[in-house]
Amino acid sequence: MLGEAVQHVLQQESFAVDWVRDGEEAELALDALPYDLVLLDLGLPGKSGLDILHDLRKKGFSMPVIILTARDAVRDRIAGLDSGADDYLVKPFDPDELAARIRALLRRRDGRVEPLIKFGPLTLNPATHELYYQERPIRLSLREFSLISLLLERPGTTVSREQLEQRLYGWNEEVESNAIEVHIHNLRKKLGHNLIRTIRGVGYLMVEKP
Repeated sequence: MLGEAVQHVLQQESFAVDWVRDGEEAELALDALPYDLVLLDLGLPGKSGLDILHDLRKKGFSMPVIILTARDAVRDRIAGLDSGADDYLVKPFDPDELAARIRALLRRRDGRVEPLIKFGPLTLNPATHELYYQERPIRLSLREFSLISLLLERPGTTVSREQLEQRLYGWNEEVESNAIEVHIHNLRKKLGHNLIRTIRGVGYLMVEKP
């Protein structure tokens, strides 16, 4: 029930979520895809969360890890943080607090301290899902918000269609062959056609001065 609740909350926050239920599945998933962040329960069947965390850091994976667990003893928190976790949240927890901690870790990963993302005429607020174009609010769907957020993470850098699909959709979600193109088309209708540039055969990038 908790896993389903967390997955639902994060999807409403515009995150694509893959949920695995044991340690061996977790290892296979982490070896297969470049995840931005990991939420890790310690009491997993098959292989413990701490063992997964040890192996993850030993392999050189640097993505942020938040431990979610019922173990609230100080020694358990110390063990988790010293094993390479970036944060530690004890059950039960508020889903809004979890989302805020995720945003903080991703902000730090991207080298930002300012909660707002500003680029050219755009201002994005990841916490409130608000986008402003020249100080004018723009209404976005969850997918459109996710996509513009991804492009604004590294403006000026081309992001491939495959990367966008991986970041917008979880394993169990069907992806239409032209889904990314449709979202890009809708964003251009709302923001103009010059901010998002298509690099043929490569992907898309944000351009500050078209």
